[in-house]
Amino acid sequence: MNEISGGAGCLQGVRILDLTQFEAGPSCTEALAWLGAEVVKVENPKGGDPGRGSFAEPKGKDSWYFLLFNASKKSITVNLKDPAGVALVKDLGRKADVMVENFAPGAIERLGLGYDVMREVNPSLIYAQVKGFGEGSPFENNLAFDMIAQACGGIMSITGEPDQPPVKPGTTLGDTGTGMLLAISILGALYRRKDSGKGERLQLAMQDAMLHYIRVAFASQAAFNKPAPRAGAKLISGANPPCGIFPCKPGGPNDYVYIYTSRANPLHWQRLLELIGREDLIGNPDYATGAIRAEREDEIDEMVSQWPRQHDKHEAMRLVGAAGIPAGAVLDTDELQNDPDFERRGIMQTMSHPTNGDFKIPAWPVRHDGAPPPIAPAPLLGEHADDVLGRWLDMDGAAVGKLRDDGVI
Repeated sequence: MNEISGGAGCLQGVRILDLTQFEAGPSCTEALAWLGAEVVKVENPKGGDPGRGSFAEPKGKDSWYFLLFNASKKSITVNLKDPAGVALVKDLGRKADVMVENFAPGAIERLGLGYDVMREVNPSLIYAQVKGFGEGSPFENNLAFDMIAQACGGIMSITGEPDQPPVKPGTTLGDTGTGMLLAISILGALYRRKDSGKGERLQLAMQDAMLHYIRVAFASQAAFNKPAPRAGAKLISGANPPCGIFPCKPGGPNDYVYIYTSRANPLHWQRLLELIGREDLIGNPDYATGAIRAEREDEIDEMVSQWPRQHDKHEAMRLVGAAGIPAGAVLDTDELQNDPDFERRGIMQTMSHPTNGDFKIPAWPVRHDGAPPPIAPAPLLGEHADDVLGRWLDMDGAAVGKLRDDGVI
């Protein structure tokens, strides 16, 4: 296993040519790197992936954003405006199993590296693309970023408080959510190629990917024959009150606990009444079913909210959970990053980066035989040119040096 393969080694020996930038594409290829593939990031010699400078960082350091989405990869630089650079990428493509790109619509074709070209170069190549909008869409030539996909893909329409404007979720679902779907599809294509020997083209639009993540909203649409609503912290499908976030002491911005009583288990309501000292309501016909409680939701929320206010969110989560009721404290990024449990289980791991120093990041969360794969640092710009060109293309140091001197890499 090479030094930056995922510990699980599921994809050991698989070569990924990564022509992606920012997040949607890099999140896909990073997942493949964590699973053991050799992911070689092809970057512009003048600055590399724009994500390297996405946040204001001291000169000479890559952004924390870049480090988070490019762990365990390798980097080479190639001048794609030089015909010799395009030829070099074609040569790398002959040795690759997968090529992934997320340039603006039409850009990869203008560079001379489109699917039809690369299919001729390597018929077994799996050629994967991320765009904002699907081929054939009236917007297929439009530029898109995460928030555009979330707007056009329905996510914002169901996010926010009722009777208030739509809200963009804090998570970058349009980017990373798209990347995960593409990674899954690449795995499927690799599996099929074992028998067919043939490559294929995978195309994923960020807008299309978002529809996958709001299937519950489409269930609401079908049930009520109208657009799925915004429901704040409650459920768009309707709930079995009480269901939502409740304030805890000492009253900070994230001092809340989410309590959920499920339709599937009527005992949740009874257990909650016992916990908060309202046993007098057990069996009361005015609160007997979820449907009845839904008509008194405001009253029930106010009654239940008195109990969490007496506890901090961690204690509330512990006590409610111990009573057999689903509950979760609202944890912020600082709490998550510094929770020793995540580090002990390998879910948070420390990246030791040569210029940025130690940086604790969320690693691949799936455990393989009891442990998640270890991470390696995100690469410096062009760090692995000699290694990759030497192993993939049998170039010696003199040949690589000439490419540098000629401005190709």
